[in-house]
Amino acid sequence: MKIYNDLSQYNSTNKTFVTIGTFDGVHVGHQKVIKKLIKSANKKNATSLLLTFFPHPRMVLQKDIDIKLINTIDERIQLLEKIGLEEIVIQPFTEDFSKLTALDFVRKILVNTLNISKLIIGYDHHFGKNREGNFEQLEEYGHTYDFGVNEISQKDIDNISVSSTKIRTAIENGEIEKANNFLGYYFILTGEVVSGNNLGEKIGFPTANLRIKETYKLLPKTGAYLVKSELNSKTVFGMMNIGFRPTVSGKNQTIEIHFFDFKANLYGQKIQVEVVSFLRDEQKFESIEALQQQLKKDKEKSLKLINDIF
Repeated sequence: MKIYNDLSQYNSTNKTFVTIGTFDGVHVGHQKVIKKLIKSANKKNATSLLLTFFPHPRMVLQKDIDIKLINTIDERIQLLEKIGLEEIVIQPFTEDFSKLTALDFVRKILVNTLNISKLIIGYDHHFGKNREGNFEQLEEYGHTYDFGVNEISQKDIDNISVSSTKIRTAIENGEIEKANNFLGYYFILTGEVVSGNNLGEKIGFPTANLRIKETYKLLPKTGAYLVKSELNSKTVFGMMNIGFRPTVSGKNQTIEIHFFDFKANLYGQKIQVEVVSFLRDEQKFESIEALQQQLKKDKEKSLKLINDIF
């Protein structure tokens, strides 16, 4: 997949089939749109292309710096590549960019820059300054500039009954299985393994402490989770705790993963963890020994889930 980090970098002369959006989560609904785009483009020997934006428009226009995203931009790219998309343009979203009129957006970007042959969009798509552009205008511009417009019907979208907002809510509530069902894959966390206080090792449950640099990345609610990862070309399961470690009076939120039957040193490595299932809420124990006993129960529950699911 070719990646362009700005519209100004785009230089292909091939005709394109385009869809537009933030596509946070790349959930089953998004996947349906992308697969339709790829299939349609292949029939006409055109290039399948997604025009997406970063940062999220709400972060810029509403100064909504508290919005958390299901995927980091790198995770989004990884997921789109897996589906088979040929090109992605990640346009930096700014206030100036948001002021483009609907006509300028079509003429300058879709026609003159992306060499569009067909646009595939959802039924409620709006674009341009103040979201003034709609499907009817796109059809008019399509006649003027010689490109087709294919609207995915409300019926098709509603049949999927999924949205990025629903998924964010499920993740925030610890309903990770529900979120995974909407996503069509296991929710992922990507970060660097950093050093911790080694308490886990002292009680027989050594952990990899995950640091996620992207502050906008959505995290599940505090608690314990069953996870899986690819480490050194091997599938490894484990249990993850997200929280403040109240038993030892922790002050900062941490992400700690105890991998089963895995000994290698991961410090400094970037790893990706798939969150499979919710185990329990975070809780404060009377002693380190009580915590240790609970971790043994968590492991037993995890191993049973692994056996049932995989």
